[in-house]
Amino acid sequence: MKAKTVLPAVAMTAVSMVLTLAVVVMWLGTAVPWPVALVVGVGIDGGWLATLAYERRLAAQGDHNRVVTAVGWCFGLIATGVLVAHALTAKESAGAWLAVAWLPVAAKALWLVHGLWERTALTPGALGAIRGIQQEARDEAAVARARLRAEAVTEETRLTAVTQAGARVARVQAKTAQTLSRAWSTLETARDGEDTARALTCVTTPVTPGVTPRWDLPVWGPTEPVPALTPGAAPALTDEALDALVDQIRHSEVPALSYRELAARFRAAGHSASEVRLRAAWKRVVA
Repeated sequence: MKAKTVLPAVAMTAVSMVLTLAVVVMWLGTAVPWPVALVVGVGIDGGWLATLAYERRLAAQGDHNRVVTAVGWCFGLIATGVLVAHALTAKESAGAWLAVAWLPVAAKALWLVHGLWERTALTPGALGAIRGIQQEARDEAAVARARLRAEAVTEETRLTAVTQAGARVARVQAKTAQTLSRAWSTLETARDGEDTARALTCVTTPVTPGVTPRWDLPVWGPTEPVPALTPGAAPALTDEALDALVDQIRHSEVPALSYRELAARFRAAGHSASEVRLRAAWKRVVA
């Protein structure tokens, strides 16, 4: 990289010095002896070359002098002025001379670029460390992106599984509800049918004479445990005693107790009666 910046500056400086010397000799050779013109040309080029060498020495030491830099730019501007003046006064090839008149200033600019490169140049070890840091940062960024993508895919899979499970539960609940609805409809049809009433009458008339049976749908809800009855724990009640007891328990609270509450309290008190007799007594009391 150093050769890429210093070689163009050296080449352009050499061309500029040659052009300046040639122009001074040709321009002043007609007015003064050519040795004098040669001395003037060499003086301009020598001063420019001396200031350039001093600048390069200071740059090698890591130093900088504004006076030397200003003198160097002055010699460059003088050389450029000589070339421009010659181009403007030349009768032939004025455009060509004017086209190369910028070379001294361009040479100074190239040396400026080379100096900037030297002040910012890094050693191969430093460049390797920088490349390693940059590669490490790229690796960490790639790993982080991969981790985020994996987490996103995992979360998406989990949400899909939960959604599918919820859909299956909803389908099962809907199917169960439909089955229960059909069963309830069947029970309702059986209760309202005439054959059901006749069948119940045939079965219950020998057991509970004088009681009209009634088909009731089951009650869906929480149930209360009924304590087990020990055979012979309580004497069998007559229908009158059972009716009186049912009426007493039913009206023990206001409003009157429901059948379920009455049955629970009846058995909790230790009384004994079949479900058929207890329900028949309930219906007689309510009637």
